[in-house]
Amino acid sequence: MFTINCKGKLLVIDRPWVMGIINATPDSFYEGNLSKEMDSIVTLAGTMLADGAVVLDIGGQSTKPGSKQISAAEEIGRVIPVIEAIAQQYSEAVISVDTFYSAVAKAAVKAGASIVNDVSGGTMDQAMLNVVADLKTPFICMHMQGTPDTMQRQTNYQNVVSDVLDYLSRRMDICRKAGINDVIVDPGFGFGKTIEQNFLLLKNLSTFSILDAPLLVGLSRKSTIYKTLNLTAAEALNGTTSLNTIALLNGASLLRVHDVKEAWQAVKLFEAYNNG
Repeated sequence: MFTINCKGKLLVIDRPWVMGIINATPDSFYEGNLSKEMDSIVTLAGTMLADGAVVLDIGGQSTKPGSKQISAAEEIGRVIPVIEAIAQQYSEAVISVDTFYSAVAKAAVKAGASIVNDVSGGTMDQAMLNVVADLKTPFICMHMQGTPDTMQRQTNYQNVVSDVLDYLSRRMDICRKAGINDVIVDPGFGFGKTIEQNFLLLKNLSTFSILDAPLLVGLSRKSTIYKTLNLTAAEALNGTTSLNTIALLNGASLLRVHDVKEAWQAVKLFEAYNNG
């Protein structure tokens, strides 16, 4: 069991959480959660909450392999109206912002977000950790080699499991020294890893319990699934559920997904299995 403080609201992670992905970007690798109409985005948020999402993760910048970086100003223009609209409609919703820009994090928390989710673990914007500490929000610290544009050309490890574990351990220490009290760790499936390395991380996911922190797993509809099965991302729901179930069995605390209902069903079946 873990607790995290979201802007003064103490939340308990005493069962696995589902985090619903809402893309405010026109170039996500999966088009299922894309919408340009604010009413549709707010409706999607409501559906996700009703289906079991504890957190809604709002992102305005694609981080798929080879994606090109947009400015903080452009990202703010994409995500802030979405966060404001969702926070206004669903005042109790826990919203995270998926960004590696400290300026976006600051604007998002002001607009209603209460968690910062950074794929770079605070390495792409040197001000990020101090800003998050000042904001007093939990920080999702992910492992990635390189940047989204270069990461799939940087997949060399001595041992992917121990290398990622060591990295996250060091970053957690840096986060805490910066004044961040609540750190959630994410091994970064698909971020600077081959398909084989992703499966190795998943198989050894329980190793990350040594970090004594909530563990987020983001496998939803990724190429590890659809390339292995020779499908498209649009066809990868069943594969996603399969790997999410393995992640739960191996210690995942949070599942970051496009399909909340199916992920929540996996959580409930996992709990029934554990209690059986």
